[in-house]
Amino acid sequence: MGLLSFLQKPSATATDVQTSDLLANFLRGFSIEVMPRTADKVASFRDILPAGTRVYIAHIEGTPITDMVRTARRLTDEGFPVMPHFPARLLKGRDELAEWIAQYQGEAGVSQALLLGGGPTTPAGSFENSMQMIETGLFDGFKHLHVAGHPEGNRDIDPDGSDRMVMQAVKWKQAFAGRTDASVAITTQFCFEAAPVIAWANRLADEGVDLPIHIGIAGPAKLNTLIKYAMSCGVGPSMHVLQRRAKDVTKLLMPYEPTELLTELAAYKARHPAFGIEQVHFFPLGGIAANASWVTENAGVAGRPATAEQG
Repeated sequence: MGLLSFLQKPSATATDVQTSDLLANFLRGFSIEVMPRTADKVASFRDILPAGTRVYIAHIEGTPITDMVRTARRLTDEGFPVMPHFPARLLKGRDELAEWIAQYQGEAGVSQALLLGGGPTTPAGSFENSMQMIETGLFDGFKHLHVAGHPEGNRDIDPDGSDRMVMQAVKWKQAFAGRTDASVAITTQFCFEAAPVIAWANRLADEGVDLPIHIGIAGPAKLNTLIKYAMSCGVGPSMHVLQRRAKDVTKLLMPYEPTELLTELAAYKARHPAFGIEQVHFFPLGGIAANASWVTENAGVAGRPATAEQG
């Protein structure tokens, strides 16, 4: 019996290694999101992020553009490609959009942007959605343009709970990708369950949408923090994953980690190489350093911080 157990152990270890490798490969080229106030808490991004990591800068209502540009310049100086948010409904109009772009390009050399509707339901000016910003032509010359995706729908766009308007918009963006020199991709809201993400990505493919998907993932965080953000961001049915976890006393006090979700998605991608998800985008809801540490532990060589590579 002891000999049999001994002989079986290598098989279990091999499975663990295979799963670990799947996850590490899936995490390769990940991106992460910051805000000016959260970025200010990080002494050195090179100490916690791999060289070349794309860093999105979320533009929350009320954040001065000067703070956004300052953060972009700081990240650029540290050697990271920066992708600031351009929320349509926060802008007063074309002139302000042109001014934001000029500041980002002039002071931080920005050539990437995430275009989205933004939080407020009432526009501050003439833009209601990202397509109207694209149509200005002001983003011509940008190398990367990402648009928002909603694996669990968006009731601000489709109040009836369908995805009719969302699908119409993403098909417009698919057509735009065919007439621009920029690399266009979809960056999604975060979710907590693999099944709806897989179904959504496959639905896009069935509809002829082949834009690369950068799947939004909530980083390690306390359960109550995740529930708060999920409710405010309109996360859909996968919210039940958190609610179920809250009922489990053994998990209630333990930080949530995205290991299980990402492993499921990685395994599906391994079985279906044409699956539309190409990269992972982290929302570090429990802190940038905690998220970066989790990646370092799970992404293998691709997760090593820039300063560690120098060493």
